[in-house]
Amino acid sequence: MSALDVPDLEWSDLQLPGLPDLPSISIPGLSMPDFWGTPMQWIVLVPALTALAGITLSLRSNRLAAWIAVGGGLLTFAAAAWQLRVLAATGGERTSGSIGALPLGELDVPLRLAVSWPLGLIAVTVAAIAVIVQVYARWYLWYDPRYPVFAATVSVFTAAMLLTVHADDVLLIIVGWEVMGWCSYLLIGHHSAKAAARRAATKALVVTRTADIGFVLGLVLLAAGARSTSVSAIVEHWWVQGPGPALTTALVLVIIGVAGKSALFPFQDWLPDAMEGPTPASALIHAATMVAAGTVVLLHLFELLAISDTARLLLAVLASVTMLGAAALAFAQADLKRLLAWSTVSQVALMLAALAAATPQTGPDAAAQHLLAHAWFKALLFLSAGWLAVLVGGTAMAVVASGTRRYRVLRRRFLWGLLALAGVPPFVGFFSKELILGTAETASTGSGGLASVIVLSAVGASAPLTAAYCMRAWLVLDRPTDREQQLAAYHQGPVERIDDFFDEPQVVVEAEGLERAEAAISSSARLGTTLLMLMTLLGSLVALLPVWRSDLHLDLQLLLATLLLMVVAALAVRLAARGVRTRDAAARVPARVSLAAERGLGFDYAYRLLVAAPVLALARAVTWFDREVLDAWVRGIGAGARLVGRAGDLVTPRRATPALALVLGGVLLLAAVGVISL
Repeated sequence: MSALDVPDLEWSDLQLPGLPDLPSISIPGLSMPDFWGTPMQWIVLVPALTALAGITLSLRSNRLAAWIAVGGGLLTFAAAAWQLRVLAATGGERTSGSIGALPLGELDVPLRLAVSWPLGLIAVTVAAIAVIVQVYARWYLWYDPRYPVFAATVSVFTAAMLLTVHADDVLLIIVGWEVMGWCSYLLIGHHSAKAAARRAATKALVVTRTADIGFVLGLVLLAAGARSTSVSAIVEHWWVQGPGPALTTALVLVIIGVAGKSALFPFQDWLPDAMEGPTPASALIHAATMVAAGTVVLLHLFELLAISDTARLLLAVLASVTMLGAAALAFAQADLKRLLAWSTVSQVALMLAALAAATPQTGPDAAAQHLLAHAWFKALLFLSAGWLAVLVGGTAMAVVASGTRRYRVLRRRFLWGLLALAGVPPFVGFFSKELILGTAETASTGSGGLASVIVLSAVGASAPLTAAYCMRAWLVLDRPTDREQQLAAYHQGPVERIDDFFDEPQVVVEAEGLERAEAAISSSARLGTTLLMLMTLLGSLVALLPVWRSDLHLDLQLLLATLLLMVVAALAVRLAARGVRTRDAAARVPARVSLAAERGLGFDYAYRLLVAAPVLALARAVTWFDREVLDAWVRGIGAGARLVGRAGDLVTPRRATPALALVLGGVLLLAAVGVISL
């Protein structure tokens, strides 16, 4: 019998021959925890314990904090990889307890964990991205005095995301969801001395927390209807109940929460501002945690989403508007990190659009596969951007121009990442996006309804937009340097060369760029980006695993039409870049439009006008009412008492009257008589 075949053990099973019976342990209402049991428990527990150890043991030592953070990340990845081995040996689905059920009367709260093949692959990806980010942050923030806090926060962030992935209980989902929101606030505002970082962190917290009201209420309605917080029980109950107003209301509220966390319209503006956080934090938030959490939650609830046409239509509209709008805004950004941020908004909308288009026949696997693909290439792009920023001193497009020419070691990293983002074969983004197109096309011709048609149109329109801003970024990054342009101008026309074996200027320049680039980063951080680059190419092999649905068909004509539109868009951008000294096609955009795009089309102003201003006005009104009305009564009572006292003081003589003296003398006389008579 292998270790995988060992049944779950109870306390009463631990009896040895020849020994007396062990006493039974009974705690009313609580069951014994079984943390020693399954990999999914360790996947959540290890990063949480890593954060605890890091925050308590290494606050004064960056080196010790790095060892704890990276070691915990490696153990988490090992547990996630071992979980795949368990899934392969046990049929593809597993459940497990956590701390035991909570006794809440008629409401069943099992607090169980569960995993399937898609969720197991997501867990491996999250754990891998997290450990690469920890290794990268060790280099990037090595001299930061707050690095131990950052590393511990990343560990907590990882634990919360992995809890959300494995939770089979809505209470655990809410815990992971809210912890991620708090961690994002800490990571975005890591450089708290900067006013912009503090503002961005507060904005992210307020916007996501506002949407979380709907998220929590929706899950509460689902649990109340099923009289259980178990996701499996909730899905079973509402599936039998069928679509209705109660289910639609609950799912709409959940989608509002997902829209806030995943930066869908109208909550999209907080994510680009989150670029004020350190680059490792941006890579973690954008690639494998925060913004992808909404997709994971809807994967848990997909069976219910698939039967609610209203919820699917709402999600399809929000995701499609966000997908197209964010892709257009990405093209006009004057900063590389903000361009990547808007691309994240668009790509996350693409994942959620796949869920909106999917039906019970197609399944949600296309969304899960794009989540995996996006994690690899977006982490690669962000970490490469951080590496380049260290070399050139910033991420503004004017600063990073010619970056891949000056530092050739970054050239392939950016190229592969942008090709995967654009969806060019054979990179990982191509396969996941084509699966989304296939899902939407299959559903639109079947029972997908209007939601699938909207998603199919939006995905088809977003493909050339994505190719356009990827081409724009590449033209700027790969612009020939001034020296190369001068050499090219000098050597124009036929030139007879006696010996071109030694091209000293070019060789020297390239060698200096390579040496400087590699010397600026640690070997372990560089290895992490190399692994991400390989997964950007080889990660598409995950789509060939037999754990996914195989009943989808890809329309070859649709595929070719999409690729043709992408090529046309890329060529149009290249033509627009001609004649521009920086090779930045966005220079052709009118300045007023470009400035509006950089400001998010005024959504930040709209937030302040429609949300912040009314809330502040209400707060001021409540403060005024409390101070001028409620407190006025208290102050009035005190003033009245003082006024009465003063009036009494005025009407009362200050010296004793003769009558009062006689009364006092009589009292003393009676007291003397009493004493003498005794």
